[in-house]
Amino acid sequence: MAATGYSAAMIITIEMMNMSNFPLAIIYVIGAVLLLVLPRRIRSAFCLIISATAFVFLINLEAGASLNFSFLNYDLMVSRVDRLSLAFGYVFVIMGFLGGIYSYHVKDSLQQVAALLYVGSSLGVVFAGDLFTLLFFWEIMAVSSLFLIWARRTRDARKAGLRYLLVHAFGGSALMAGILLHLQQTGSLLFTHFDGGAASYLILFAFALNAAVPPLNGWLADSYPEGTVTGSVFLSAFTTKVAVYALIRGFAGLELLMWAGAIMAVYGVVFAFLANDGRRLLSYHIISQVGYMVCGVGIGSVVAVNGAIAHAFAHILYKGLLFMGMGTVLYATGRNKMTELGGLFKKMRLTLIFFMVGAFSISGVPLFSGFVSKSMVIYAAEAAHFGIVVLLLSLASIGTFLSIGLKLPYFTWFSTDRNLKPEPVPPGMYIGMGLTSAICIAIGVYPALLYNLLPFGVHYQPYTAPHLIESMQLLLFTGLAFWLVRKKLHTEATITLDTDWFYRRPSRLAFNVFSVSISELFETVERFSLRLAGYLVKVGANPAGYAVEATRNISHILLRTEKPAPEPSTFSPDRYRIPLGFMVLVVLLVLVVILAWDFLF
Repeated sequence: MAATGYSAAMIITIEMMNMSNFPLAIIYVIGAVLLLVLPRRIRSAFCLIISATAFVFLINLEAGASLNFSFLNYDLMVSRVDRLSLAFGYVFVIMGFLGGIYSYHVKDSLQQVAALLYVGSSLGVVFAGDLFTLLFFWEIMAVSSLFLIWARRTRDARKAGLRYLLVHAFGGSALMAGILLHLQQTGSLLFTHFDGGAASYLILFAFALNAAVPPLNGWLADSYPEGTVTGSVFLSAFTTKVAVYALIRGFAGLELLMWAGAIMAVYGVVFAFLANDGRRLLSYHIISQVGYMVCGVGIGSVVAVNGAIAHAFAHILYKGLLFMGMGTVLYATGRNKMTELGGLFKKMRLTLIFFMVGAFSISGVPLFSGFVSKSMVIYAAEAAHFGIVVLLLSLASIGTFLSIGLKLPYFTWFSTDRNLKPEPVPPGMYIGMGLTSAICIAIGVYPALLYNLLPFGVHYQPYTAPHLIESMQLLLFTGLAFWLVRKKLHTEATITLDTDWFYRRPSRLAFNVFSVSISELFETVERFSLRLAGYLVKVGANPAGYAVEATRNISHILLRTEKPAPEPSTFSPDRYRIPLGFMVLVVLLVLVVILAWDFLF
């Protein structure tokens, strides 16, 4: 179908849209709009219907199908379906559904609309075949996720959300600049692998910022813990994994990413172990686990890329489950710091069980999802003979089990009993955690459920005797070491400085220079303008009186006469009219002068 605009240059051509190439983002965007007009009591159910509908369309998508859009002589591919986009599409829709169950009790329209737009825009990026479509949904993703932070409506959430907005606005600007430069250099907007150059580096910077690659990671641990109980579940799933997808599509095989990812895995673990806030600890482990994915992208082999995708799939589920667990604790107790928690084992046992499923998954315990995904990246590094990378990733695995599998549950559910009285938890929270736990276990027990979704054939076997023995040795010795020193361990109510210090520290100076100083300048100009306007109004209201008063004031100052009384503020013709006799005398004098002049000359 073709439509012609006002000139021949503005020709729009759209291919036929059908079930094989349907853009899933449309479903969520339409759903978000309809949600606003629906009765409040059915909105939560409607959110689940949206995800279920998207899943029906998803299973009908065909690899190789696309939806092209020609505009102003540029080829836009608003929907590109292949096995890479399908793998991320499946887990995004599943997580959107599970998050909807967990947040079923939420009646806040802001959170519900933001969550739908967030999931939809993430799918929009994943299925985008051109850079313009990618940028469009990239910005919607940033804005919609922001409101999941601001929806908590606390002072810390507002401040963290503002910093989040500024960072992602900067990243979006870099992405747009890179896309425009790429368009100028190549004349194409198609989203393919980048070969280098200034445009590629700008785009890489934007992708790395969203992936929270150090030192661009400060925004994540700053903002995610401040989101709402349910909002942080969504936040943990999408932004960083969308960035991983973009890195796979555009920069697979870039060795710089391999080393950045390996360092990133250890970096996140170290800062997580220092954290006191439970959800901040989990946020740092997002950085660590995304490091495995970025490392796999950098290695670039078939096994490594498969491993990065598999780990992204598993991570979205078990990290969402972990945030569900700590979110439930926050919902029931109003507390989230380990220094304020403890003794919840008897009061929140079911939450502990679900949380430990996520903890065992992220730690790579056999029969859980992380065991069959994380190990694939390490195996790829071994096959490529990157010994240092293997060592760093293995150390990160130990630290992950130590902080999430042992430290966090110990100080939350055990340790000192602080006599907390948890509030009742909505059933939807338990159902959401239960279903997510079941999927994590199912993937761990039967890896083919995950491996069959990967874009390349999988020949990797996770359940081999050497791998099982090595993994159990690391886990058991780490657990034994923690048990022996557990009584000497303690948490402290401290604040850990991260890379965000470099823009938060000078922010006060920047605020004073670019905000306060400019505001004071504008205020001074405003005061001067108001005074000038008042002066002009006064003169215009009584110009004669103002002239008289000014003359008398000058005489008072120069001749030291008596200070004159102020003139009226408004003009009165009777007050300033010249006496008639005086005017007659002036006329007669003028007449005499004229007659004398004529007589004499």
